[in-house]
Amino acid sequence: MDFGFLTTGLLTGLREGVEAALIVSIILAYLGRSGHRDSFGPIWIGTAAAVVLSASIGALLFTTIRELPSPGEQIFEGLSMVLAAVVVTWMLFWMRRTSANIRGELQAGIDRALTGGSVWGLAMLAFVAVIREGIETSLFLLGQVTAAAAQDSSSSTLVGALIGILVAVGLGFGFYRGARVLNLQRFFRWTGVALVFIAAGLLGRAVHEFIEIGWIGVGTGTAFDISSVLPDSGNGILAGIGQLLRALFGYTSTPEWATLAIWLGYLVAVLGLYTRPTRPPQPRPFAGSQPVPGA
Repeated sequence: MDFGFLTTGLLTGLREGVEAALIVSIILAYLGRSGHRDSFGPIWIGTAAAVVLSASIGALLFTTIRELPSPGEQIFEGLSMVLAAVVVTWMLFWMRRTSANIRGELQAGIDRALTGGSVWGLAMLAFVAVIREGIETSLFLLGQVTAAAAQDSSSSTLVGALIGILVAVGLGFGFYRGARVLNLQRFFRWTGVALVFIAAGLLGRAVHEFIEIGWIGVGTGTAFDISSVLPDSGNGILAGIGQLLRALFGYTSTPEWATLAIWLGYLVAVLGLYTRPTRPPQPRPFAGSQPVPGA
């Protein structure tokens, strides 16, 4: 079991799992408070359908990659890592921008479904809310699993993601019960920073793949070689640290100029935008709304 890839999978599963669990807990808590506990069934059906579909999409994409001949496999791997980085970047900024209004929007959707008397409307509400998180998770994990496959550590990433999701389910139960299980603002902020580093590593690996197949012909020279100081392979303590950094952040002791430029440029730009102080948007007023569980 590779601890580095286990950690990247765990962070992804935990972060996305908490978002999905928070959404489901808001829906269930609102239904419970409004006297519609008999409508829990459709919510679970919609949630289960979203989880199954997301997992199926991820499995299909990964199987497709494994069956491609070279260089198709390297092209698909590189593109999947770029897509994963794009998806997680969009997800981070979307969550940062809309988190204040999620509760009100969900409750408004519940009221519309209840007013229309549509049981399946509730199921669709849960499905749409969870499928977004599920597909984002599948795509991001696809990029991570693809990167881990080079070190035969795909299973480590998947096991880590499963652990993270299971923990998120437990936290979701705490949200539903109204427990202040963690500070969500700090949780999303710091896990977001960690995911930015992971996404930067995926972009760096993608550039390396494109250089190997000749798609990138500029900046292919080695920027520096510190393999004697902190190698990214081999045996020993330093090699172990290098392999951990490689799994977590895409570290390499001999990066190409193009790889280094993309990795550093993405990290500086996205971290700068993500961590900059902003005034949170004003939540939309909603009658009878309660604070988000756990916030």
